[in-house]
Amino acid sequence: MKVMVIVKATKNSEAGVMPSEELLTAMGKYNEELVKAGIMLAGDGLHPSTKGKRIQFSGSKRTVVDGPFTEAKELIAGYWIWQVRSMEEAVEWARRCPDPMPGEEAELELRPVFEAEDFGEALTPELRAQEDRLRAEVERQRKGS
Repeated sequence: MKVMVIVKATKNSEAGVMPSEELLTAMGKYNEELVKAGIMLAGDGLHPSTKGKRIQFSGSKRTVVDGPFTEAKELIAGYWIWQVRSMEEAVEWARRCPDPMPGEEAELELRPVFEAEDFGEALTPELRAQEDRLRAEVERQRKGS
């Protein structure tokens, strides 16, 4: 199963406080362990919400809202995508994570990623073929860049 591990933002991450060399080293070592174990598929840190935008939908209307956004604890500072056997395995790996926000309360949120089977009959053979084709194209483009 795929799991998205969400690193929740804090006041410091939203203020643009950069991680220390010590934290970058610890996270680099942790990411190396994840990669060697075949767990990590992707992961990145995110700029503060001051640099972000939101698109709000209301019927056919689209409204662009500039950051910053309120409630740092509801925002995301980074993420990983992991391939694990179970949510329990993901929790085990998450417990080993270095403190992502030293000096502040930090939180990781683990969320399963939908798999094709989760959509049942709504994912018709045609839609499944389209999804497979798009994934293959994304992979081709990624390798070509």
